[in-house]
Amino acid sequence: MVHFAALALVLALRAEAALTALTTNGHITGHPAPGLEAVTEYLGIPYAKPPTGNLRFAPPQPFVGTKPYVAANYGYGCPDTPNPAVGFPDFTPQAQQVINYFSANSGASQSEDCLTMNIWTADNSTGVDCANLPVMVFLYGGRFTYGASNSTFFNGARLANAENVVVVTVNYRLNVFGFPNAPNITQNAGLRDQRLAVEWLAVNVAAFGGDRRRITLFGQSAGGVSIDYWAYAYRKLPLVAGLISESGNALSFPLNTANQSLSNWYNVTKTLGCGADASTFACMLTKNWTDIKAAAAKAPSASSGNPLRSIPAFYPSADNDTVFPNYTALSEAGAFAKLPYLLGNNNFEQGYYALPSFKKNVTVTIAQGDSFLLNSFTCPNEFQAANRAAHGVSVWLYRYFGDWPNINLYPANNDYPGQVVSQGSGAYHGTELEMVFGNPDLVSNLPNTSNESKMIKLMQGAWAAFARNPASGLATYGWPQYKPGTNSLILLAKNNTPTAEAVDPSLYFADCAGYVPSS
Repeated sequence: MVHFAALALVLALRAEAALTALTTNGHITGHPAPGLEAVTEYLGIPYAKPPTGNLRFAPPQPFVGTKPYVAANYGYGCPDTPNPAVGFPDFTPQAQQVINYFSANSGASQSEDCLTMNIWTADNSTGVDCANLPVMVFLYGGRFTYGASNSTFFNGARLANAENVVVVTVNYRLNVFGFPNAPNITQNAGLRDQRLAVEWLAVNVAAFGGDRRRITLFGQSAGGVSIDYWAYAYRKLPLVAGLISESGNALSFPLNTANQSLSNWYNVTKTLGCGADASTFACMLTKNWTDIKAAAAKAPSASSGNPLRSIPAFYPSADNDTVFPNYTALSEAGAFAKLPYLLGNNNFEQGYYALPSFKKNVTVTIAQGDSFLLNSFTCPNEFQAANRAAHGVSVWLYRYFGDWPNINLYPANNDYPGQVVSQGSGAYHGTELEMVFGNPDLVSNLPNTSNESKMIKLMQGAWAAFARNPASGLATYGWPQYKPGTNSLILLAKNNTPTAEAVDPSLYFADCAGYVPSS
């Protein structure tokens, strides 16, 4: 009996060793992903010191510590202000659950100690000898106000398994904690979190089977904006091989003015009894983070002239380091890292954005929805793609149309004449992510259609082809590079068919002739 017990112990230790990566943090032990034994899952890996105490609002500092770590659970979510439940009367039964997963509003615990990442690797072996898998690093959206990596929506196990890649999701600071815009400090801590996470991966991803020379950044909405910001901020040392922006780039959403940003900071400091002068910062370091979060939630958003396009109170600000005030000029001048770029948007982004307005009893007309789609997504993407192409960058541009029954939010309804919500949710903001991550049945608890499953395979294959070889992987996959005047706009899931079709961009960009970028 002792012999068998000893053998069992040896086998258990060997199994644990196969799931353990040696990093600058020390040994990190993962576990087989639930239901996918060929994928190893490492959750909640710290990449920075906890941004607490004097590090609150400050640029992130590298993680210090070498104790063995069992990466069994997601880390805390960063403090945020999630959207409340909408309560739209025509919601499908699955709609609120899908939205909760998308916005990471599922009741997960939050803390300032939130700078962690999650890794899924398709090869259970670890160590430098097998460090050859492409790496896909995802940054979530949420207007830089809400979001977290702890969500079924962004679980990377299926993508890792289907395409034999390493998938990483990253927590970064949000809202007033990531973008306080306080005077006389280093700004945009949340964007700097993203950078430190990639720096950690560049050193350590080989231990998880990843190739540090083939790291691709991809993100959606504010995450997509972050990806484009990256290209301008890190022209000389991008650390990554390719960029993917889904439904958002540096020109998609306007910034607050410097005066508005400062006013928003003082709005919070006055609420918490810290005044509105040079002493506010030291005072704010003494406050409980939950009180800061509550005060920040009361700060008003700024209007941009369209009810679907308000500017959150705490948002990236132009510091001429991580964010710039003149992306139009920089783009035209080619002042960006010449990294291969895949970008695009969904055909009916406003199908999601109209819901918070409905909650506030604000009527959003079809014309306002069309204008929002054009000026926040369609035209900024065409502008950025055209300038990338003009400066010799390999660039691909897509438009996604899928409207699948298990993740549909609401049907078309003539009870709302002339309003966006009368048209049904369509290919709404964020829905393409479930083709990439492959989890629509998990976020809805409803089965995929046959065409939906085929579309998942097609889009996972495309995103992974780009990650394997950003310069030419999509060309090998059959997608033409974007070039104005040629059939080079990729239509995905048109009429819910699992296909990629290249068409003349003018079919969708004709109205962009008078487009004026927001910065």
